[in-house]
Amino acid sequence: MYLVGAGPGDPGLMTARALELIAAAEVILYDRLIGPAVLDAARPEAELVFVGKEGGGAAVPQEETEALMIRRAREGKTVVRLKGGDPFVFGRGGEEALALRAAGVSYEVVPGVTSGLAAPAYAGIPVTHRGVSSAVALVTAHASEETDLDWAALAEFPGTLVFYMAVRQLAEVAAVLIAAGRDPKQPAAVVEAGTLAAQRTVRGTLQTIGARAAEEAIRPPALVVVGEVAALASELAWLPKRPLAGRTVAITRARAQASSLARELEGLGATVVQAPVIRVRRLDGPAPDLGSYDLICLTSANGVGALFERLAAAGQDARALAGARVAAIGAGTARALAERGIRADVVPERFVAESLVEALAEVPVSRALIARASEARDVLPDALRARGAQVDVLALYETVVEPLPAEVLATARAADYITFTSSSTVRSFLAAAASGDGDVSDGSRPGGLSQQTRIVSIGPVTSQSLHEAGLEVDVEASRHDVAGLVQALLGDAMAQPG
Repeated sequence: MYLVGAGPGDPGLMTARALELIAAAEVILYDRLIGPAVLDAARPEAELVFVGKEGGGAAVPQEETEALMIRRAREGKTVVRLKGGDPFVFGRGGEEALALRAAGVSYEVVPGVTSGLAAPAYAGIPVTHRGVSSAVALVTAHASEETDLDWAALAEFPGTLVFYMAVRQLAEVAAVLIAAGRDPKQPAAVVEAGTLAAQRTVRGTLQTIGARAAEEAIRPPALVVVGEVAALASELAWLPKRPLAGRTVAITRARAQASSLARELEGLGATVVQAPVIRVRRLDGPAPDLGSYDLICLTSANGVGALFERLAAAGQDARALAGARVAAIGAGTARALAERGIRADVVPERFVAESLVEALAEVPVSRALIARASEARDVLPDALRARGAQVDVLALYETVVEPLPAEVLATARAADYITFTSSSTVRSFLAAAASGDGDVSDGSRPGGLSQQTRIVSIGPVTSQSLHEAGLEVDVEASRHDVAGLVQALLGDAMAQPG
């Protein structure tokens, strides 16, 4: 059993040990503040169980969480209890460790970067600073008569106060501190969504910060910093304003393939909604006899991975492709081959089957193997057969519809942008929307998409599927890969008013 801190939100701030354990876990019990990108590292067959609290709403009882931890561990599973920040800083990790010890279950604690230090740092606020503050207090409290905090002591504390989970009671917390003797003119700041793409900071004084946060509609998760160091944010802020800040982008591709797209968009400041409507499932089968072909065509990175998986199971490796020309439909497929020691001989300029047909026009072919998904267009095999080549099509994987939770579906429908990277994501999103029970923001568009949601397509084939579904494409990438899609979306966002 592992009690693991996932850090403050940015996956780049996770420890190497945390990533190692997430990748190995058979069961992951996670909280609300664990972002989708963190769970991307989990193995596909891992059991992912939400045991958190939904923003002031219903929570999974702590006793149930502890009982589930113990039960799964006793089943012999590798279990990770994944918590935002550090498990022993307001994460109830101590309670869970005591429950495990009482049950005789061995455990390991993996510390994480706590948001009380990381969020202020991302806002340009050092919680300690020579000559300004030589101490910091991390506090979680509700300003009420029932709290066990010594407000008088906090008011007199000669350093920085960092409050967790206080934003909903911020005006009350500030009033209690002032009544207890804290200087009402002392600088204060609220950092919302610290270290994440949506991060923003509101500054004021202890007396004004509650009203300022309300004016700016600050919402959890947010941290409150009280002390002279809060004034340094105006001088030390280092996080630049990012071009997609304030924009929400829904990603519909399979979770395993979505991480690179999500990282690029988050790096540009977008809030990413991962709505994976498909899942890639490898198909069982023997390794093909590649020595009998003079041309091998790979049409996706998934196909590359599945082919090499079959080769490895048969005790073979990249040398099995040595006697043939290798064609890749695009840069992503070519990179997947290069990672396995194969440099593609043919890569078309445009990443569609028609362009690969053109690129192969002068290549002599007598027998070709096309390794692809079970459902795909027959443009390439038909064109090669028309030239007199013998063509075998090997189905290595299939895409299956992935149901979406109602809240994810509702958020995706209302996003500023929704991206589609294949025809299968279009069909599967519409299927998920038809079967889902999320709120439909505007039923006049297929899939319940909001009229304000702009549709982004990776290329003409995907766009055709969208048109056939009755959806107008707002943005189509001129380069039909993830980088091209991001570039097209960014260009459109920069051209939009506001």
